[in-house]
Amino acid sequence: MTALRPDLKTRPRTGSRRIAGLRPAGPVAGVWLAALAVTVLGWIVVAVRGGDFLTVTNVVTILQNCVALGLVAVGQSAVILTGSLDLSVAYLISLGTLVAAETMESGSVLVAVLAVLALCAAVGLANGLVVTGLKVNAFIATLGTAFILRGWIEDNYTGPAGKVPASFQHLGYDRIGPVPVSLLLLLALAAALWLITRRTRLGHHMYATGGDEHVARLSGVHTRRTVIAAHVLCSLCVGAAALFLAARLGAGAPWAGTEARYDLESIAAVVLGGTALAGGRGGVAGTLGGVLVLSVLDSVFNQLAVDPFFKNVVRGVVIIAAVALYARGRRTSQERTA
Repeated sequence: MTALRPDLKTRPRTGSRRIAGLRPAGPVAGVWLAALAVTVLGWIVVAVRGGDFLTVTNVVTILQNCVALGLVAVGQSAVILTGSLDLSVAYLISLGTLVAAETMESGSVLVAVLAVLALCAAVGLANGLVVTGLKVNAFIATLGTAFILRGWIEDNYTGPAGKVPASFQHLGYDRIGPVPVSLLLLLALAAALWLITRRTRLGHHMYATGGDEHVARLSGVHTRRTVIAAHVLCSLCVGAAALFLAARLGAGAPWAGTEARYDLESIAAVVLGGTALAGGRGGVAGTLGGVLVLSVLDSVFNQLAVDPFFKNVVRGVVIIAAVALYARGRRTSQERTA
Protein backbone atom coordinates (compact mmCIF):
# COMPACT_ATOMS: atom_id res chain seq x y z
CA MET A 1 0.00 0.00 0.00
CA THR A 2 1.49 3.32 -1.03
CA ALA A 3 1.78 6.11 1.50
CA LEU A 4 -1.00 8.66 1.58
CA ARG A 5 -0.09 12.18 0.60
CA PRO A 6 -0.44 14.75 3.40
CA ASP A 7 -2.70 17.00 1.37
CA LEU A 8 -5.23 14.35 0.39
CA LYS A 9 -8.05 12.85 2.37
CA THR A 10 -10.74 10.38 1.43
CA ARG A 11 -14.35 11.35 1.87
CA PRO A 12 -16.19 8.36 3.40
CA ARG A 13 -19.56 9.20 1.82
CA THR A 14 -18.45 9.54 -1.80
CA GLY A 15 -15.19 7.59 -1.94
CA SER A 16 -13.68 10.43 -3.96
CA ARG A 17 -10.59 12.35 -3.00
CA ARG A 18 -10.41 16.03 -2.24
CA ILE A 19 -7.55 18.34 -1.49
CA ALA A 20 -7.64 19.10 2.22
CA GLY A 21 -4.93 21.72 1.92
CA LEU A 22 -6.24 23.25 -1.33
CA ARG A 23 -4.77 26.57 -0.35
CA PRO A 24 -1.95 25.56 2.00
CA ALA A 25 -0.33 28.97 1.72
CA GLY A 26 -3.49 30.72 2.95
CA PRO A 27 -3.20 30.31 6.73
CA VAL A 28 0.60 30.33 6.58
CA ALA A 29 0.77 33.55 4.59
CA GLY A 30 -1.98 35.00 6.77
CA VAL A 31 -0.22 34.40 10.07
CA TRP A 32 3.10 35.77 8.78
CA LEU A 33 1.32 38.86 7.45
CA ALA A 34 -0.33 39.14 10.86
CA ALA A 35 3.10 38.98 12.50
CA LEU A 36 4.30 41.80 10.23
CA ALA A 37 1.17 43.84 10.96
CA VAL A 38 1.52 43.34 14.72
CA THR A 39 5.18 44.38 14.54
CA VAL A 40 4.42 47.56 12.58
CA LEU A 41 1.46 48.44 14.80
CA GLY A 42 3.50 47.76 17.92
CA TRP A 43 6.30 49.99 16.63
CA ILE A 44 3.83 52.81 15.97
CA VAL A 45 2.10 52.51 19.35
CA VAL A 46 5.37 52.35 21.28
CA ALA A 47 6.74 55.30 19.29
CA VAL A 48 3.64 57.36 20.11
CA ARG A 49 4.22 56.59 23.79
CA GLY A 50 7.80 57.87 23.44
CA GLY A 51 9.54 54.49 23.26
CA ASP A 52 11.70 52.76 20.67
CA PHE A 53 10.46 49.32 19.71
CA LEU A 54 12.76 48.20 16.90
CA THR A 55 16.06 48.46 18.74
CA VAL A 56 18.68 45.73 18.42
CA THR A 57 18.25 44.83 22.07
CA ASN A 58 14.49 44.47 21.77
CA VAL A 59 14.69 42.48 18.53
CA VAL A 60 17.19 40.10 20.13
CA THR A 61 14.88 39.71 23.13
CA ILE A 62 11.91 38.91 20.89
CA LEU A 63 13.89 36.31 18.96
CA GLN A 64 15.19 34.70 22.17
CA ASN A 65 11.66 34.57 23.53
CA CYS A 66 10.62 32.76 20.36
CA VAL A 67 13.07 29.92 20.91
CA ALA A 68 11.68 28.04 23.91
CA LEU A 69 8.05 28.50 22.91
CA GLY A 70 8.90 27.71 19.29
CA LEU A 71 10.65 24.45 20.16
CA VAL A 72 7.66 23.28 22.18
CA ALA A 73 5.10 24.51 19.64
CA VAL A 74 6.86 22.78 16.74
CA GLY A 75 6.66 19.51 18.68
CA GLN A 76 3.06 20.20 19.63
CA SER A 77 2.28 20.62 15.92
CA ALA A 78 3.28 17.01 15.32
CA VAL A 79 0.81 15.55 17.81
CA ILE A 80 -2.00 17.95 16.90
CA LEU A 81 -1.66 17.02 13.24
CA THR A 82 -2.57 13.45 14.21
CA GLY A 83 -5.59 14.64 16.18
CA SER A 84 -3.87 14.17 19.54
CA LEU A 85 -2.57 16.65 22.14
CA ASP A 86 0.11 16.95 24.83
CA LEU A 87 -0.53 18.83 28.07
CA SER A 88 2.48 17.39 29.89
CA VAL A 89 5.03 19.58 28.10
CA ALA A 90 5.29 22.29 30.80
CA TYR A 91 6.22 19.91 33.62
CA LEU A 92 8.44 17.88 31.29
CA ILE A 93 10.40 21.04 30.52
CA SER A 94 10.83 21.73 34.23
CA LEU A 95 12.02 18.20 34.92
CA GLY A 96 14.29 18.33 31.88
CA THR A 97 16.09 21.45 33.13
CA LEU A 98 16.64 19.80 36.52
CA VAL A 99 18.01 16.59 35.01
CA ALA A 100 20.23 18.58 32.65
CA ALA A 101 21.69 20.85 35.34
CA GLU A 102 22.26 18.10 37.90
CA THR A 103 23.86 15.79 35.34
CA MET A 104 26.10 18.55 34.03
CA GLU A 105 27.18 19.41 37.55
CA SER A 106 28.30 15.85 38.26
CA GLY A 107 29.06 14.57 34.77
CA SER A 108 29.56 15.71 31.20
CA VAL A 109 27.47 17.90 28.95
CA LEU A 110 27.03 15.12 26.41
CA VAL A 111 25.72 12.72 29.05
CA ALA A 112 23.31 15.39 30.25
CA VAL A 113 21.97 16.05 26.76
CA LEU A 114 21.48 12.33 26.12
CA ALA A 115 19.82 11.88 29.54
CA VAL A 116 17.33 14.68 28.91
CA LEU A 117 16.47 13.44 25.42
CA ALA A 118 16.11 9.85 26.68
CA LEU A 119 13.83 10.99 29.52
CA CYS A 120 11.67 13.02 27.15
CA ALA A 121 11.48 10.22 24.59
CA ALA A 122 10.35 7.82 27.33
CA VAL A 123 7.62 10.21 28.48
CA GLY A 124 6.48 10.72 24.89
CA LEU A 125 6.41 6.96 24.33
CA ALA A 126 4.36 6.51 27.52
CA ASN A 127 1.90 9.19 26.41
CA GLY A 128 1.53 7.57 23.00
CA LEU A 129 1.01 4.10 24.44
CA VAL A 130 -1.64 5.31 26.88
CA VAL A 131 -3.50 7.21 24.16
CA THR A 132 -3.40 4.40 21.60
CA GLY A 133 -3.21 1.27 23.75
CA LEU A 134 -5.60 2.17 26.57
CA LYS A 135 -7.77 4.35 24.31
CA VAL A 136 -7.62 7.23 26.78
CA ASN A 137 -8.45 10.66 25.42
CA ALA A 138 -5.21 12.54 24.76
CA PHE A 139 -6.33 15.47 26.91
CA ILE A 140 -6.85 13.21 29.93
CA ALA A 141 -3.85 10.98 29.27
CA THR A 142 -1.30 13.79 28.99
CA LEU A 143 -2.91 15.73 31.82
CA GLY A 144 -2.42 12.64 33.98
CA THR A 145 1.23 12.49 32.92
CA ALA A 146 1.56 16.17 33.84
CA PHE A 147 0.28 15.45 37.35
CA ILE A 148 2.72 12.55 37.73
CA LEU A 149 5.65 14.75 36.70
CA ARG A 150 4.40 17.53 38.96
CA GLY A 151 4.23 15.17 41.91
CA TRP A 152 7.79 13.97 41.31
CA ILE A 153 9.12 17.52 41.02
CA GLU A 154 7.33 18.80 44.11
CA ASP A 155 8.41 15.79 46.17
CA ASN A 156 12.09 16.06 45.23
CA TYR A 157 12.76 19.76 44.65
CA THR A 158 12.03 22.93 46.55
CA GLY A 159 14.02 25.29 44.36
CA PRO A 160 16.73 25.50 41.68
CA ALA A 161 19.15 22.58 41.53
CA GLY A 162 22.34 21.70 39.72
CA LYS A 163 24.68 23.94 37.79
CA VAL A 164 25.16 24.43 34.07
CA PRO A 165 28.78 25.03 33.00
CA ALA A 166 29.64 28.29 31.29
CA SER A 167 30.53 26.45 28.08
CA PHE A 168 26.94 25.22 27.69
CA GLN A 169 25.44 28.60 28.60
CA HIS A 170 26.74 29.94 25.28
CA LEU A 171 23.70 28.24 23.72
CA GLY A 172 21.41 30.54 25.66
CA TYR A 173 23.29 33.83 25.28
CA ASP A 174 25.62 33.88 22.27
CA ARG A 175 24.53 35.46 19.03
CA ILE A 176 25.77 36.09 15.53
CA GLY A 177 25.15 39.79 15.02
CA PRO A 178 21.54 40.35 16.11
CA VAL A 179 20.64 36.67 15.62
CA PRO A 180 20.77 34.47 18.74
CA VAL A 181 22.59 31.17 18.25
CA SER A 182 19.63 29.44 19.89
CA LEU A 183 17.42 30.67 17.05
CA LEU A 184 19.46 28.50 14.70
CA LEU A 185 18.58 25.50 16.88
CA LEU A 186 14.88 26.34 16.53
CA LEU A 187 15.14 26.78 12.77
CA ALA A 188 17.07 23.53 12.37
CA LEU A 189 14.56 21.57 14.42
CA ALA A 190 11.62 23.21 12.62
CA ALA A 191 13.19 22.35 9.25
CA ALA A 192 13.63 18.74 10.36
CA LEU A 193 10.00 18.51 11.48
CA TRP A 194 8.85 20.15 8.25
CA LEU A 195 10.75 17.58 6.22
CA ILE A 196 9.34 14.75 8.32
CA THR A 197 5.74 15.92 8.01
CA ARG A 198 5.89 16.91 4.34
CA ARG A 199 8.42 14.60 2.73
CA THR A 200 8.30 11.26 4.55
CA ARG A 201 5.90 8.35 4.80
CA LEU A 202 5.49 9.03 8.53
CA GLY A 203 4.48 12.61 7.83
CA HIS A 204 1.94 11.55 5.22
CA HIS A 205 0.50 9.10 7.70
CA MET A 206 0.29 11.83 10.37
CA TYR A 207 -1.90 13.96 8.11
CA ALA A 208 -3.99 10.97 7.09
CA THR A 209 -4.51 9.90 10.72
CA GLY A 210 -5.55 13.38 11.78
CA GLY A 211 -7.80 13.83 8.76
CA ASP A 212 -9.81 10.65 9.30
CA GLU A 213 -8.34 7.89 11.45
CA HIS A 214 -10.87 5.28 10.34
CA VAL A 215 -10.28 5.90 6.64
CA ALA A 216 -6.51 6.01 7.20
CA ARG A 217 -6.63 2.64 8.94
CA LEU A 218 -8.66 1.12 6.09
CA SER A 219 -6.08 2.53 3.68
CA GLY A 220 -3.31 0.59 5.39
CA VAL A 221 -1.91 3.27 7.71
CA HIS A 222 -0.65 2.03 11.08
CA THR A 223 -2.42 4.77 12.99
CA ARG A 224 -1.27 3.61 16.44
CA ARG A 225 2.37 3.70 15.46
CA THR A 226 1.86 7.10 13.85
CA VAL A 227 0.34 8.66 16.98
CA ILE A 228 3.05 7.14 19.19
CA ALA A 229 5.78 8.45 16.89
CA ALA A 230 4.19 11.92 16.95
CA HIS A 231 4.20 11.96 20.76
CA VAL A 232 7.85 10.90 20.86
CA LEU A 233 8.78 13.66 18.37
CA CYS A 234 6.90 16.20 20.46
CA SER A 235 8.67 15.19 23.65
CA LEU A 236 12.08 15.31 21.95
CA CYS A 237 11.34 18.91 20.95
CA VAL A 238 10.41 19.58 24.57
CA GLY A 239 13.76 18.13 25.58
CA ALA A 240 15.50 20.61 23.28
CA ALA A 241 13.53 23.43 24.92
CA ALA A 242 14.53 22.19 28.38
CA LEU A 243 18.22 22.19 27.41
CA PHE A 244 17.91 25.72 26.05
CA LEU A 245 16.22 26.99 29.21
CA ALA A 246 18.83 25.26 31.38
CA ALA A 247 21.49 27.15 29.41
CA ARG A 248 19.61 30.42 29.92
CA LEU A 249 19.00 29.92 33.64
CA GLY A 250 22.35 28.34 34.50
CA ALA A 251 20.57 25.78 36.68
CA GLY A 252 17.53 23.53 36.76
CA ALA A 253 14.28 25.18 37.81
CA PRO A 254 11.08 23.44 38.97
CA TRP A 255 9.07 26.35 37.55
CA ALA A 256 10.88 26.68 34.20
CA GLY A 257 8.04 25.23 32.14
CA THR A 258 4.99 26.06 34.21
CA GLU A 259 5.66 29.73 34.89
CA ALA A 260 5.60 30.49 31.17
CA ARG A 261 2.62 28.15 30.66
CA TYR A 262 4.24 26.39 27.74
CA ASP A 263 1.43 23.84 27.59
CA LEU A 264 -1.32 26.30 26.72
CA GLU A 265 0.99 28.78 24.99
CA SER A 266 2.28 26.12 22.58
CA ILE A 267 -1.25 25.01 21.70
CA ALA A 268 -2.22 28.67 21.15
CA ALA A 269 0.74 29.16 18.79
CA VAL A 270 -0.15 26.02 16.82
CA VAL A 271 -3.80 27.03 16.47
CA LEU A 272 -2.87 30.62 15.63
CA GLY A 273 -0.62 29.22 12.90
CA GLY A 274 -3.58 27.58 11.16
CA THR A 275 -3.28 23.99 12.36
CA ALA A 276 -6.67 22.43 13.07
CA LEU A 277 -7.08 21.04 16.58
CA ALA A 278 -8.98 18.13 15.05
CA GLY A 279 -5.86 17.25 13.07
CA GLY A 280 -5.08 16.65 9.43
CA ARG A 281 -4.48 20.26 8.42
CA GLY A 282 -1.72 22.77 9.11
CA GLY A 283 2.01 22.53 9.65
CA VAL A 284 5.23 23.80 11.13
CA ALA A 285 5.58 26.93 8.96
CA GLY A 286 2.35 28.40 10.28
CA THR A 287 3.25 27.46 13.85
CA LEU A 288 6.46 29.51 13.67
CA GLY A 289 4.40 32.47 12.52
CA GLY A 290 2.06 32.00 15.46
CA VAL A 291 5.03 31.92 17.83
CA LEU A 292 6.33 35.19 16.40
CA VAL A 293 2.93 36.87 16.78
CA LEU A 294 2.72 35.90 20.45
CA SER A 295 6.32 36.97 21.14
CA VAL A 296 5.86 40.37 19.47
CA LEU A 297 2.62 40.93 21.37
CA ASP A 298 4.38 40.14 24.65
CA SER A 299 7.16 42.58 23.83
CA VAL A 300 4.70 45.36 22.98
CA PHE A 301 2.72 44.76 26.16
CA ASN A 302 5.88 44.77 28.27
CA GLN A 303 7.09 48.06 26.81
CA LEU A 304 3.69 49.63 27.36
CA ALA A 305 3.46 48.16 30.88
CA VAL A 306 0.02 46.75 30.06
CA ASP A 307 -1.98 45.19 32.87
CA PRO A 308 -1.58 41.37 32.80
CA PHE A 309 -5.36 40.86 32.73
CA PHE A 310 -5.77 43.08 29.68
CA LYS A 311 -2.77 41.38 28.08
CA ASN A 312 -4.44 37.97 28.34
CA VAL A 313 -7.72 39.39 27.06
CA VAL A 314 -6.07 40.75 23.93
CA ARG A 315 -4.17 37.50 23.31
CA GLY A 316 -7.41 35.54 23.70
CA VAL A 317 -9.25 37.81 21.27
CA VAL A 318 -6.45 37.48 18.71
CA ILE A 319 -6.49 33.68 18.90
CA ILE A 320 -10.30 33.44 18.66
CA ALA A 321 -10.39 35.88 15.74
CA ALA A 322 -7.69 33.97 13.87
CA VAL A 323 -9.43 30.60 14.31
CA ALA A 324 -12.76 32.13 13.26
CA LEU A 325 -11.20 33.53 10.09
CA TYR A 326 -9.61 30.18 9.25
CA ALA A 327 -12.90 28.37 9.79
CA ARG A 328 -14.80 30.87 7.65
CA GLY A 329 -12.23 30.62 4.88
CA ARG A 330 -12.41 26.85 4.92
CA ARG A 331 -16.23 26.85 4.75
CA THR A 332 -16.13 29.25 1.81
CA SER A 333 -13.61 27.01 0.04
CA GLN A 334 -15.76 23.93 0.61
CA GLU A 335 -18.87 25.72 -0.68
CA ARG A 336 -17.05 26.71 -3.87
CA THR A 337 -15.82 23.17 -4.51
CA ALA A 338 -19.12 21.48 -3.60
